[in-house]
Amino acid sequence: MTWLTTSQVAHRLGVKPATVYAYVSRGVLHSHRSADRDSRFDSREVEQLALRGRPRQASQSPALDIRVETSVTEIDDHDIRFRGHDALVLAQTVTFEQAAELLWSGVPADPGPSWRGEQFDVPADRIGERLRLIAAYAAVGRSGYLDHETVVGEGRRLIATMVDSLPLAGDGRCPRLLLPDGTAVRGTLAGRLWARLTSRRAAPELVHTLNAAMVLLTDHEMAASTLAARVAASTRAGVHGVVAAGMGALSGPLHGGESARTRRVLAQLADTPVSYVIDDALERYGRLPGFGQVLYPRGDPRAALLLDMLRHAGATHALRPVEQLIAAAAPRGLPPPNVDLALAALGLAAGMPEDAGEAIFTPARVVGWLAHAMEEYDERALRFRPRAVYLG
Repeated sequence: MTWLTTSQVAHRLGVKPATVYAYVSRGVLHSHRSADRDSRFDSREVEQLALRGRPRQASQSPALDIRVETSVTEIDDHDIRFRGHDALVLAQTVTFEQAAELLWSGVPADPGPSWRGEQFDVPADRIGERLRLIAAYAAVGRSGYLDHETVVGEGRRLIATMVDSLPLAGDGRCPRLLLPDGTAVRGTLAGRLWARLTSRRAAPELVHTLNAAMVLLTDHEMAASTLAARVAASTRAGVHGVVAAGMGALSGPLHGGESARTRRVLAQLADTPVSYVIDDALERYGRLPGFGQVLYPRGDPRAALLLDMLRHAGATHALRPVEQLIAAAAPRGLPPPNVDLALAALGLAAGMPEDAGEAIFTPARVVGWLAHAMEEYDERALRFRPRAVYLG
């Protein structure tokens, strides 16, 4: 077998190296890592593609066609609605807890008492591992009842436990959340999460942006982790089984871990020209982390809102590498930014650790998993049974 480098493949196909990486991300070509960690391509596969001509579409469907009816979230073009309410408006005007109650019950709720959970000291360094252990500890001895009251009550407890079990990063003071109408809310999960992800002074605009990110991440229609959660619910798994299924899918680097990849890309810009950073990312990942979302070809509206909120918060210095990357990506034909870039930017602006995005994403998405689980409990049990196509 003869191996070709990226530049050799690009020359043979008559395309730019970025197009080669695009072919990899679409499944048209398959890359292999060499001992020096560069991408290598099977010359036979490249030759077959060259003889066929440039592919206008991926040679395989980008997604399995599984359609699930839901009343939780609607994505229509670039509009996102939670139970019929504009998600971008909710992100700016309500607490995360209020948005959760809306997704669970369909009714906007007034700010109520702070959610309370437990605190577990778990032996893990990485935030994702810590959260999965916290969720496992919180599941011990809990009820498996599937009624609405039990699911919602256990959801509140679990999410609060996940946040409160993270170690404090500073003096432990929980900042107030200031909403645009002048309401100051104490004890919110956004404020408690801030105290665990950064020791910096809590600028009100940044705490508001953190809360907005949590609201926007509560659900995103039928994402991979949500489908996993619904499959678990179809077997009549309880709250903790559903959340464990969702967390398993979310733990992948292309889902919950994508913002950490994006942070690593942004960190390179401190001493490396942006063109080299993009080339390295395309070579390493086959795509530019933090860019592109199949549902939003004109750009992820969640990213646009959060980045705009960071600009208004005065995070100019932290946003400099982000703006630099956005400006360099567009002329190369790369897709617009997605919410993972916005999460990475928030982490930079607030001085949070590299993997802080997963600590924001995971507790927030538990809301959506449980909203979908409660829908699934009303459906026919075990209805997800796709058939395999045996290839031999």
